[in-house]
Amino acid sequence: MPVRAIAILVLCNVIWALNVVVSKIAVDQLGAPPLAYAFARSALVMIVLLPLLRPLPTGLGRIMLVGLAISGGSFALLFMGLETASPSSAGVVSLSGAPMTVLFAILFLGERVRWRRGLGIALAFGGVLLSVMSDRALEAGPGLMLVFASAAVGALGSVFVKRIDISSIRLQAWAAVASSVVLLPLSLTIESNQVAAFAQEPLLLAGCVVFAGLVVSVGAHTAYFRILQANDANAVVPMTLLTPLFTIALGAWLTGDPVGYRLLLGGAIAIAGVAIILVRPSATFTKRFLVRSRL
Repeated sequence: MPVRAIAILVLCNVIWALNVVVSKIAVDQLGAPPLAYAFARSALVMIVLLPLLRPLPTGLGRIMLVGLAISGGSFALLFMGLETASPSSAGVVSLSGAPMTVLFAILFLGERVRWRRGLGIALAFGGVLLSVMSDRALEAGPGLMLVFASAAVGALGSVFVKRIDISSIRLQAWAAVASSVVLLPLSLTIESNQVAAFAQEPLLLAGCVVFAGLVVSVGAHTAYFRILQANDANAVVPMTLLTPLFTIALGAWLTGDPVGYRLLLGGAIAIAGVAIILVRPSATFTKRFLVRSRL
């Protein structure tokens, strides 16, 4: 793989990790309602990718359901969790998405798992469990449960991505449409003071939305999938394991996350488990959907 591609992949990992920290700042420190923030991100992506909505794809209903799962649905749960969970612990818990993708593939696609990938699943879940056993993580238990639910929804959507015939960039466009249609009425129903919250720090929150929508979803994901198409997946996909490492580092640096030995040890075990899963690729869906599942 060319050095330029490696450098871009490393930058993508930094952007994905920074997105967790930026989202934490938006919903916690700046007070943005998480569903409204998720809607603003999706609406921006929809506007930018509007030309890609034509022509209408076949199986539009299924595309929108899958797009909602891997985009607005999982992001909304993540943002809700980040109101109380730290970026570092959220980054580690998000690693559970890979083993859950395999488990959902067993249930829905008839995937068969031998002992090596079974070991990887066990290590991934065990590492995540160890990471959340620290005192600070236990205090943020409800938030981390929402982060776990976010990973589960994203994993479920990833399993069914193979069953739809659409390019990744057009999937992003339709995922943004589905997310916007669902998240706006949901935010108006269960949240309040959305306009007031955004009016308090309009420039900072606008920057967060632009970063989450354009830099992360449109920029980093487009670059990632282009590199994936041009290179061997065995070389590209494992590099995404840098994301939780960068998330822990950036969380400690930018938001003062306490990084104890349990978080580091659990994160290392979970990353080892996910690495084993990636080394033993799925027989029924491509390895790229085990990680970076959310758009």
